[in-house]
Amino acid sequence: MRIAAAALGLALAVSALPAAAVEPGEVLPDPALERRARAISADLRCLVCQNQSIDESDAPLAKDLRLLVRERLKAGDSDEAVREFVVRRYGEFVLLRPRFALHTALLWLAPAIVLALGALGLLLALNRRKPETAPLSAEERARLAKLLDDRPAAEG
Repeated sequence: MRIAAAALGLALAVSALPAAAVEPGEVLPDPALERRARAISADLRCLVCQNQSIDESDAPLAKDLRLLVRERLKAGDSDEAVREFVVRRYGEFVLLRPRFALHTALLWLAPAIVLALGALGLLLALNRRKPETAPLSAEERARLAKLLDDRPAAEG
């Protein structure tokens, strides 16, 4: 039973690790360049899978993009220059985290706008539910006291 639990725990732990589709032949001999390549490819979307980075995808296009990133790094490009090259070639959709710009402002600000509108709606709904009560006049207090005094003893 313990062995089965340990195997299940190990399987769950391994499944939680990020998948990497980088093949051994793609890995650069320079560890610093390889780290840079991995960081860049983790931020680039696989255009076939669309919800995975090119670092995680097994698609042939993702492999081509990984190789392209490594070639540009070996040629001496900076990380930002590599990203710009890929964006110019494939468009901004290739970025998993789009840049904040005028044309992406709604994408970035939409969660805050929806949250603010929800809070405003909640406040308005709560304010609508509160009944407005004015203090009792002297006549109303006297009438209430008379009603409470005239109650039968069994009620209260």
